[in-house]
Amino acid sequence: MQALDLPDHGVKTKHGAAGTSVFDPVRRRWVALTPEEWVRQHVINHLVHDLGCPASLIAVETKLVLNGMTKRADIVVYDRGGVPLALVECKAPGVPVGQATFEQAARYNVIFKVRYLLVTNGSRHYCCVVDHQRGAVDFLTALPPFALMEAGATP
Repeated sequence: MQALDLPDHGVKTKHGAAGTSVFDPVRRRWVALTPEEWVRQHVINHLVHDLGCPASLIAVETKLVLNGMTKRADIVVYDRGGVPLALVECKAPGVPVGQATFEQAARYNVIFKVRYLLVTNGSRHYCCVVDHQRGAVDFLTALPPFALMEAGATP
């Protein structure tokens, strides 16, 4: 798999009759290793190991219904009270992160109403903080640590 601009915390892979799999520590099972899954697993490890997000407060491929259609959010980080804090949309490394990706994340955020959004293809990362009261979006250099996210702080 392609090298990413995310810390390498030893994503576990295995090869079997069905192809290559990667272990998802949140879902606690082996899943097919696709380029998008490679990015997703690196982001999960970054959230847990670098930003201090408890794995128990992270959900992967969370179902949502939007305009009558079932969709899946790649990663949602919750606070200790079960309120969504951050939404992460992952794309495969070869997929450019453009306006369509931001629009997808914004549509999902109509449901989740998180304060922090991150869109990434593993090489390019765009993070923003959403002020739902003012209807404003400000870009950040990176997601803040979990403690700051939970406090609602802007780094």
